[in-house]
Order: sequence, then C-alpha cells, then structure tokens
Amino acid sequence: MSTDQQAPAESSHSEPIQAVPVRHPGRWVGVAVIAILFAMFVHSVMTNPNWGWSLIGEWIFSPPILKGVVVTLILTFLSMIIGLILGVVLAVMRLSPNPVMSSSAWVFVWVFRGTPVYVQLFLWGSIIALYQTISLGIPFGPEFFTFDTKTLIPAFVAALLGLGLNEAAYMSEIVRAGILSVDEGQEEAATAIGMSRMQTLRHIVLPQAMRVIVPPTGNETISMLKTTSLVIAIPLTTELFFQAQVIGNRLFQPFPMAVMASLWYLFLTSILMTGQYYLERYYAKGAMRNLPPTPIQKLKARFGGGGDA
Repeated sequence: MSTDQQAPAESSHSEPIQAVPVRHPGRWVGVAVIAILFAMFVHSVMTNPNWGWSLIGEWIFSPPILKGVVVTLILTFLSMIIGLILGVVLAVMRLSPNPVMSSSAWVFVWVFRGTPVYVQLFLWGSIIALYQTISLGIPFGPEFFTFDTKTLIPAFVAALLGLGLNEAAYMSEIVRAGILSVDEGQEEAATAIGMSRMQTLRHIVLPQAMRVIVPPTGNETISMLKTTSLVIAIPLTTELFFQAQVIGNRLFQPFPMAVMASLWYLFLTSILMTGQYYLERYYAKGAMRNLPPTPIQKLKARFGGGGDA
C-alpha cells in the first residue's frame, strides 16, 4: 500500500520542460544570398567606369538640371491640384441622381483612363495640327473671340492639361470610393437637421472620407512626379529628364545623365513619401487608439531616448 501511495507524489515532481527555439535555416540562407548579391552590385557600381560618377557629380547641380527640377516640381503640384479639384467635381457628378451629370462624368473617366497618358500628352502637344485657332461664340453662328492655339496653349500649358486631366480621372475614382466609405446614416442625419447636400458633403462626408482618400492621393502625387518625364512627348524642353537627355546627347554620355535624373527623382519621391507618412498618420487619429511610432520615435526608442516627434 505504501508503495502505491508514493507513486503519485513522485510523478508530481517532474522536470521543467526545456523549450528549444525553432530554427529557421532558410532565413539565414536568404540573408546570405541577398548579402552576396548586394555586395556584387556595390562592387559593380563602384568599379565600372561606365556609370560615370565623376560626370554625374559635375552636372547634378548644374543650372539646367536645377531649373529642370524646379519645373518638374511645379508641374507635379499644379497637375495634382487640377486633378484633385476636378476629381472631386467628377466624383460628386458620378454620385449625382441626375443621369446627365453622372453619365457625363462616367464618359470623361472612361476616355482619360482608357487611353495612355503618353498619347494624351502627344495629342495636347500636337493640338495646333488640329486647331490653328480656338474661337468662342454661338455654335454655327458668329464668333466673338478668336485665339491663336500656339499662343493660348504653349508647351507648359499643354503638359499641365495632359497631366491634370488624366489625373482627374483617377482622382475622381479615389474620391468616390472615399465618399462611399462613409456610412449613409450620417448623411440621413445631416439631412434630418436641415443641412443641404453640399453642406453635408463639405462638413460631414469629406472630412471622414479623407482617411480613405489621403493614402492613394499620396501615391498618385509620387506617381505624378515620375510621370512628368513623359512630357518629352510634347516636348517640354525645361523638364528635368529632357534636360538630362540633352546634356547626355551633347556629351555622348546618355547613361550617366539618365542615372543622374533617376537620383533626383529618387530624392524627390523620398521627400514626398515622408510627407505622405505623416499626413496619413494625422488623418488616422480618429480611427486608431495608438498611432504607429514615427521613424524618429523608433530611433529614440532603440537608443534609449524619449519624446514625441
């Protein structure tokens, strides 16, 4: 009997389980492959003279290139302003109960989303071949004002129209998705207290839709910055990539000049990506209890610092 009574007591004092961490040899293999490929790329970039780093350093801050950077930035932001404003108008038209308004907006989006932006820019640059003059007056009647097309739509305006109208088609779908993401009950409540449709849209719907609109709008802005290189179809001779090509062709070094333009685009898009991150973080305040840490906060936490950024 005593032996049987001692057995459970002995089994209760079992040794603690030794947890063995799961090994991931595949991860280390992947890291080794990436490290080798990265080292090979760096070695090629540093030792191959055809990259032309000395030539890039000589021209990267030259006046023609800096002027091209300024023109590219102006073209980007003006095109985005046109696209955003017209996109909001088109989105509201698409959601309108009026069939003429909604159908007109749908046709606009269909045409400008359905054709390549390069072709649209080419057509705007070649509009003088279609219309030598543009007149305002009564259809099939007298003309009150007549403008020379070449004077009315120079290269910069043609680039702005091509990029802005194309962007408006995409922004209208982004804005429409943001508006549809807001609960219909809020519109009904606003109508019940006497707010008009435009007041409801301005004060109730659009502020809440911004959480959905802002992230893709930031992506569209970054994409627009790079799309400005396509205005070579017009051509707009003061744009960054066009200037880099001109210098490259003159020096018989087109590849280093293309790399130089790519470095500028990479630098500018990095700035826009940082701005997009903080803008998204700002509009996420109402939807998240704890906002994700900023890069500066991550660095401070890693190195033992503190404070908000």
